[in-house]
Amino acid sequence: MDYRKIQLPREIHTGPGIIRETGAICRDLRFKGKVIVVSGTNTTKIGGEDAIESLGNHGYEVESIIIKTASMNSVLEVQDIIKNHSLILGVGGGKVIDVAKLASTRSGINFISVPTAASHDGIASPRASIKNEGSSVSLPAESPIGVIADTKIISKAPFKLLAAGFGDVISNQTAVMDWKLAHRLLNEDFSDSAAALSLMTAKMTMESAEAVKEGLIESAELVVKALISSGMAISIGGSSRPASGSEHKFSHALDMVAPKPALHGEQCGIGTIMMMYLHGGNWKTIREALKTVKAPINAKELRIDPEHIIKALTIAHRIRKERYTVLGDRGLTQEAAEALASNTGVI
Repeated sequence: MDYRKIQLPREIHTGPGIIRETGAICRDLRFKGKVIVVSGTNTTKIGGEDAIESLGNHGYEVESIIIKTASMNSVLEVQDIIKNHSLILGVGGGKVIDVAKLASTRSGINFISVPTAASHDGIASPRASIKNEGSSVSLPAESPIGVIADTKIISKAPFKLLAAGFGDVISNQTAVMDWKLAHRLLNEDFSDSAAALSLMTAKMTMESAEAVKEGLIESAELVVKALISSGMAISIGGSSRPASGSEHKFSHALDMVAPKPALHGEQCGIGTIMMMYLHGGNWKTIREALKTVKAPINAKELRIDPEHIIKALTIAHRIRKERYTVLGDRGLTQEAAEALASNTGVI
């Protein structure tokens, strides 16, 4: 008999000021011994120092490290200082969390995710996006055993990060469509429960677009909870399928061809507009929701040249070839890509 393990966070703590309870939360989770806090140059001041102080107040011996890139070198750097530590905390944005998550997985140490921004669903997912030879690769990792999301801190992050997180969540819609297509055509494994959670999360987030406003703690809580839910759908599904399809392939292709790529969630949002068009769905609703939260809806707002959009569309099908999507095996021709981007107003 085949068995499959579903990893989900044991505890999720959200709310304004919750980072100051980090030490108490770790005690409640019964962690003992040394703790490593991984952070970034800016996020150390934004949240890392509060987490370290709280841990110290509860008797933990804390070691900290600042990383600058989401690269394998950074992962190895974190691993190199792990000795008899019992826990790793990643306090920062997506880069910090992904590095800490993968380092903890490779070292067999528990990990707690402490996001300072809500820009993508890596907050709670069993995946880590790591730079490798100029492009990002999504690697399997252990889900965090806990999440501590201080919504006051997240609400103070640049609003474009929250809007990008919004874009990443609503991209679940085309991701699930692609997954269903692969299930019908190739009999790929499909999880009804993972797909349902992913779609429900995307739908509720879309319907709440008007409530996503700059500087509001409630807006930060709405998006961060949606991202956590999306990450949990990935865990239930056993792959990133519930939240990653043709729109993510487009984003990864854009990372490869654009001199200065935009935020991951911003690119996925625009990818969702175009992929929904290919699926024959209501792409205009996607565009309006993104517009409502002031996320980019075209190449100009992404600050990416239209020629790079077209190029990315023509090579997107080559990204993760084993993952079948609406782009098919042959992808889009130059003419088809130009028509798609033009018809949806992306260029």
